[in-house]
Amino acid sequence: MDLPVDEWKSYLLNKWTSLPKSVKDAISTAETLTGILRHSSSLLQPEDEVFLKRLSSAYLVEKNYDAPLFYREEGNKKFQEKDYTGAAVLYSKGVSNSRPNTEDISLCYANRSAALFHLGQYEACLKDIVRAGMHGYPERLQPKMILRKAECLVNLGRLQEARQTITDLESSLAAKATLVPSSYQILQRNLHHLKMKMKIQEKENLPETFPAALTRAFEDMALGEENKQISGASPSVSLHTDPLKGRHLVATKDILPGELLVREGAFVSVLNPGEMPPLHYGLENKWDTRVTNGDLYCHRCLKHTLATVPCGGCSYARYCSQECMQKAWEYYHSTECPLGGLLLTLGVFCQVALRITLLTRFEDVDRIVRILCEETGSKDICIPENKTLHCTNQEESEKNSIIGDIPIPGCNVHGEYKSNYNAVFSLLPHTEKHSPEHKFICAISVSALCRQLRAASLQAPAMHLKSSRLEAVTPGLCADLTIWGVAMLRHVLQLQCNAQAITSIRHTGSKENIITNSRQVRLATGIFPVVSLLNHSCSPNTSVSFNSTVATIRAARQIRKGQEIVHCYGPHESWMGVAERQQKLSSQYFFDCRCPACHTETLRAAAEPRWEAFCCSMCRALMQGNDVLSCNNESCTESVSRDHLVSRLQDLQQQVCVAQKLLRNGELEQAVQQLLGCREAAESFLSAEHTVVGEIEDSLAQAYAAVGDWRTSAAHVQKSVRVVEARHGPSSVETGHELFKLAQILFNGLAVPEALNAIRKAEKILLVHCGPESDEVQELQEMKSCLSDLSFIPVQPLV
Repeated sequence: MDLPVDEWKSYLLNKWTSLPKSVKDAISTAETLTGILRHSSSLLQPEDEVFLKRLSSAYLVEKNYDAPLFYREEGNKKFQEKDYTGAAVLYSKGVSNSRPNTEDISLCYANRSAALFHLGQYEACLKDIVRAGMHGYPERLQPKMILRKAECLVNLGRLQEARQTITDLESSLAAKATLVPSSYQILQRNLHHLKMKMKIQEKENLPETFPAALTRAFEDMALGEENKQISGASPSVSLHTDPLKGRHLVATKDILPGELLVREGAFVSVLNPGEMPPLHYGLENKWDTRVTNGDLYCHRCLKHTLATVPCGGCSYARYCSQECMQKAWEYYHSTECPLGGLLLTLGVFCQVALRITLLTRFEDVDRIVRILCEETGSKDICIPENKTLHCTNQEESEKNSIIGDIPIPGCNVHGEYKSNYNAVFSLLPHTEKHSPEHKFICAISVSALCRQLRAASLQAPAMHLKSSRLEAVTPGLCADLTIWGVAMLRHVLQLQCNAQAITSIRHTGSKENIITNSRQVRLATGIFPVVSLLNHSCSPNTSVSFNSTVATIRAARQIRKGQEIVHCYGPHESWMGVAERQQKLSSQYFFDCRCPACHTETLRAAAEPRWEAFCCSMCRALMQGNDVLSCNNESCTESVSRDHLVSRLQDLQQQVCVAQKLLRNGELEQAVQQLLGCREAAESFLSAEHTVVGEIEDSLAQAYAAVGDWRTSAAHVQKSVRVVEARHGPSSVETGHELFKLAQILFNGLAVPEALNAIRKAEKILLVHCGPESDEVQELQEMKSCLSDLSFIPVQPLV
């Protein structure tokens, strides 16, 4: 996903293996990125480009005007099954493949408006109704859609507009008798019901809905006074540098848990396509019905939406609004659009690198690179890693020399670190630490991309296109893309250590949507210059969350003045052992972790964590050992081979998977019996805090909640909470998510005191990690408000 597809990587690795040793050495020992790119680019042959083109053509990113009918029919099937979300996605695929101002696109928009209406997304439904009309929705079908518009307006409380819409509809029906009698009767009946609903609402005097933009403004929490040195940071942190740690952030005062430290928008973000293997042409899979991130999120701002607005040139890029679509086209997509299949083949890192340079504009890349060349006195286009981009002319350079300060890389002449291209460029690519094969793959891929960009820039004038950003920005530079290629190669290599996975909390529930399961999903890859200043710790003192393309860093616990601000790059002490963590950090980030968690774990005896431990079948004490495990209880002589216990664990995990499948299919009684059997088996050889035990308890909670047995469901969630606490800690975000489930169950069971207690615990944790604007915190506050109104009602405690 981040790197090129496996077929292209394998192809290039075979090419690398066949190269003469002298050529390999030239690439391996090249001291500049220019040298690496120049040597690699000279090896890119026409047959290589043909192979890459064949791989790229397997991605269906061009519009296919035969596809809308297929997607509309498939969407209709989902609609009949009442899978309105699935129907909306398929209608969107139809929209993305349609010509503008045709019946195809108008019908897809109209059908999608019906799906959105059933999902309660009335504002989005209204926008689709307008879009359908703009593209020539057939007059014979308009009465039904106008009625849907009126229903949306009534549900939104916009009664005056609804009355006018109904009046217009009635006038139209009176003037034209275009409907068959049966359809006319159904329409009149629905119209009558809608009028009755309006009368009821008028009596209740419901207020107009609060504007969404103002609501979001109140929900958003300001950073407060901004740091004068670091953009997007609070005054509680300062930027430091030393030979061992490099650049890092330090607390300027005592910081409390939950305090907002950094809020930074991505300099560039690219939506990860998700599981999107290329389709091979054939009658059985001519069009793609799979649902990926690209179907559910805006390709520019990452907002979740089912009502996407398509790019006019390709079927892949989709947006949450016309405004996002137009901005994307202006800033970068006009160049990316004809390269869609190629970019999917070359991977997200190549696309991020391309987009960085497109957003920066060629002249800025050229200016920065030439400054470096002047400083080194080299006529060659080179990008040394140890140079700082703080100087813009000789006078400023001399001024800094007089002051005597050593500028921090990425800062401007005033010592300010801004979230701009200067800061992005200053992030180290660690060129000398990447393997020669990896540098070769990246350089060849960038070279292939540059050749396609050059070809596109030459074709655009002949086709009288105004969309080519290559020509629009700096026409003189289009003849030679070497500078841009070097910059892109630098960015591709930077991303291995500096790319940030932009994530979102995805909520899924049981079949009846009673309990919410929360899991973190990766939406996009972004680059955040300020966030990149934070060093790694396997036991971080901060928590990172995302809202669209904005990263928010909060203190996860108290941080003392002078203490370093750190976060986790992925390998966390609660997820994996020290050996595995250090291997991952060394291979991806090129350093040996010496954080306190690693130091402590290395010193203490190598004992399995309780969430992975086996227990004695005789006395329930923990087992210890390597190939043969012995009971930790000195009075017990029980011993067993590790292989036997691992085999039992694998069998148990398969049985749990069977139970969860039964649960998803609504076979609740069979699921409960299967899970109870799994729990009995687990108790005989797994520790009470084992991860699989928590998984079983969580599934049992969902099953009992689905039948309304809140008391039993709550008891199982409480056991699951204890497992999560043992692994992640009582103040972790994972514990907060599990307490959120418990609060939901107790709320549904109207166990007021217990529910309020669970809400307070969950809210305290999630406020620290996610902030007040998160969906879970807002839902907790709504539940608390409702329960406060019910607190006078005597209710039998559930647990």
